[in-house]
Amino acid sequence: MIATDTDTTIDLQLLLRHPKSTDGHEVNSLIARCKPLDTNSTYCNLLQCLHFADTCMLAEDEDGTLLGFISAYRKPAEPNTLFVWQVAIDKRARGEGLGRTLLDTLLGSEACAGVTHIETTITADNAPSWGLFESLARSQATGPGVRHVLFDQQRHFNGGSSSEILYRIALG
Repeated sequence: MIATDTDTTIDLQLLLRHPKSTDGHEVNSLIARCKPLDTNSTYCNLLQCLHFADTCMLAEDEDGTLLGFISAYRKPAEPNTLFVWQVAIDKRARGEGLGRTLLDTLLGSEACAGVTHIETTITADNAPSWGLFESLARSQATGPGVRHVLFDQQRHFNGGSSSEILYRIALG
């Protein structure tokens, strides 16, 4: 069973909660284990866990091992839009719906009150991420999500990374 700090439960032995600054190093280690995610600096993850803790969510098992993390923030110019930066699920917890549980729990949190849209970027070949966000769109969107290339492989990454496709979902 997952017990969250909002008293929500599901059928896994995990605790869902917002991160603390002391979680930043473990978040960095989790992301490093979750290829093909880009690893940010530990400092970046420390700041996410401190400055953006209200719009991030993590899952840990009964031993305190970090198995899942979502980093997100409300866009400064569009505070009704939650931009989901990364979803990292340890291989031991994949295929159990943990990404969706983390996302639903985050969307139900006080910090996301008034959010009407979700945005994320996904590479064309990242089937698990497409599955997660298309599942969300099917169950909570007012219509199909909108897609367009936000960061182009050549123009933005000089050929070093795949294009990042922005996926925007209007929540119903």
